[in-house]
Amino acid sequence: MLEKQSPNPHHQLIDSEYFIYCLEGVDDIDTDTGTKARESLEHLVQKFGIASIYKTCDTIEGLEESLNTLVLDDHHFNDYEIIYLVMSGAANTICLNDYHYSLQEIAELFEGRLQGKILHFSNAKILDLDEEEAQYFIDITGAKGLSGYGNAYNGIDSLNLDQAFFNLFNEDDNMFDVVEELHQKHYAACKLLDFRLYY
Repeated sequence: MLEKQSPNPHHQLIDSEYFIYCLEGVDDIDTDTGTKARESLEHLVQKFGIASIYKTCDTIEGLEESLNTLVLDDHHFNDYEIIYLVMSGAANTICLNDYHYSLQEIAELFEGRLQGKILHFSNAKILDLDEEEAQYFIDITGAKGLSGYGNAYNGIDSLNLDQAFFNLFNEDDNMFDVVEELHQKHYAACKLLDFRLYY
């Protein structure tokens, strides 16, 4: 009897040279399945052909393991320009399972391993860093930039603007051009959510 081959998770990635790696913080990885962020990523594939990998984590160890797997084991890692984090937290922390971790701690976990990547936070958490905090994160991890929003969720999530941002990157990989175009095309949303980029 022929064994049915399981589909290669990267089969849909061959046509695209630009991927998004999304990590969403959830209360329990065993029970949380369908989320708005996941649906939003599925929409990106259908509408713009942008492939992504979506994972959930409920602990800092889970976050570390997921990113390590990406960095060490995924041969497509160089193709991921954006690591998209959907997690709660305050100005310079993320919160997983009621524990708060500073972006400084996150930077030290991934020292030198995010070369050339942009870490983009949805507005599930606000991103509000001073120059020193942002510079520290970028210097330690090698990331190209950190982006996110200065205004809290407040009933309006950033998923649509996130999608627009990712799609502009698909067309142009100059970070500054993309941010300028995002503001031109989606001025009201950028203003409302207070889109910001640290580099």
